[in-house]
Amino acid sequence: MRQLIVNADDFGFTRDVNEGIIEAHRQGILTAATMMAVGGAFHQALLLAKDFPSLDVGIHLVLVGERALSRPAKALPGSPYQLIWDNSLDIEREFDLQIRRVLDAGIKPTHIDTHKHTHVLPKVARAVVKMSKQYGIPWVRRPLPHAGYWSVRILQAGGCRMTDHFTGFRQTGKLDTPELVSMIKALPEGLTELMVHPGFCRDELSKAKTRLKQSRQTELEALMSPAVKKAIEEAGVALTSYKVLTNAANTQQTSA
Repeated sequence: MRQLIVNADDFGFTRDVNEGIIEAHRQGILTAATMMAVGGAFHQALLLAKDFPSLDVGIHLVLVGERALSRPAKALPGSPYQLIWDNSLDIEREFDLQIRRVLDAGIKPTHIDTHKHTHVLPKVARAVVKMSKQYGIPWVRRPLPHAGYWSVRILQAGGCRMTDHFTGFRQTGKLDTPELVSMIKALPEGLTELMVHPGFCRDELSKAKTRLKQSRQTELEALMSPAVKKAIEEAGVALTSYKVLTNAANTQQTSA
């Protein structure tokens, strides 16, 4: 069986991104999203998540490019590479505050990933394991295959659940309908997470500090495309989410 989780990053970044994520879920194949507790449109994302409970919501833990909750007067490092040498940030405390902000708002995340894939770094992966255990968030994004060998080992040893495959990184900023159709046709057996970045390219997003602007609109259109939906049906791919898989596992444990 081929199962596919279509997961959007950056829920809470801007209103244009939030509304694009919801549209991709309502009208397209998007099944999940991860919320930025430090995003400028975090509060709108919370309202939308409650209005659309069928959207599986996780948490997008942020260590770069935004303001830290643990030290609001000081910006987070500008890139993942700076984290390698920066020991001034208490990563566990920052993650803890971000997760608590989401929980206190009434959202129970089912999965964890990190902004800019910082959990490919072993010290970040260890902090993710601790948060996964502490807050009972079982699923963690499989680290990038070309960089995250040791992080995968750390997550596995910590009991984190991961999909069999992760895709979408190389297509970031370039994902359109033909590319998405090709990816679906080539999906391997097992469970795959596809990372996407949909959004409406309007004034707010155009002014935001991100390289992904018009590409978000293109991805949104691809996620709602009839051609993509047809490809999923013809390939026998089952759309699912972390929430669905967690609930199914809990039901099996209860019945056993």
